[in-house]
Amino acid sequence: MGTGVRRIVLLTLGWEDLPKTVSVHGDTSGTRLREPVPGVLLQVDGGWVLLDTGFNTALIRDAALARRYYPRPEYLPVLPGPGEPLEETLAQAGIAMEDIRTVAVSHLHLDHAGGLKHFAGRVPVHAQRAELRFGLSEAAEANGIFRVDFDDPRIDWRLADGEAEIAPGVTAVPTPGHTPGHQSFVVDLDESVGGGGFVFAFDAADLTENIEGELAVGGFIDCAPEDTVEQIKKLKKIAEAKGYPLVPGHDPVAWPAYTAGFAGRFPA
Repeated sequence: MGTGVRRIVLLTLGWEDLPKTVSVHGDTSGTRLREPVPGVLLQVDGGWVLLDTGFNTALIRDAALARRYYPRPEYLPVLPGPGEPLEETLAQAGIAMEDIRTVAVSHLHLDHAGGLKHFAGRVPVHAQRAELRFGLSEAAEANGIFRVDFDDPRIDWRLADGEAEIAPGVTAVPTPGHTPGHQSFVVDLDESVGGGGFVFAFDAADLTENIEGELAVGGFIDCAPEDTVEQIKKLKKIAEAKGYPLVPGHDPVAWPAYTAGFAGRFPA
């Protein structure tokens, strides 16, 4: 039996056209970015683990719902095709939806938890308890967390109050700030594929420059921007100690490069 992850497949579940200030606090460049919406598939003994699930397509395609949930013209969600992004990207990777045995969400924002509808009543869903608590509060929707995405009695929640092992070689690490229960993930590769690993920041660090410059992320809840920098430093320390790359969550240059690199290193 393996003790780590044997294959990594990165998914792009859509894009977001938005001002750079969403990712870098205090940015004054006026730059707009087209950021990828990330998903990470990890093959372990027993099947696949999916980290994050993308948009809820119904809230984008239905005009009335879009007016409610996406009222700000400066933010534009972009879907990759006519169908469900998860189904389409999994099909492209040659992986069946039924092969996903565990799901974990970094947090409950609209671009990360919208695909949980595919897994309700099917597989365990891991999150931090503090995240779900905030997600069910009255303040959630104003902060881009849509209760309709995850308030489903069929979801088999596995809630953690700190660091937690999701599967062999997959560890959730709390990185609160962007949201109250945000978590990042440390992925240890199995020795059968050469060992090593990666740290996936998700929205604790959207861009490479958040990491390299230790720049606060643009969005944060119930904390100061400086608190998000502390989480970046925490992840950098973990990555340095393990000798792993730290992968930003929404970087429009780094994410496609990692996607291509993993496709070459972990062929189907």
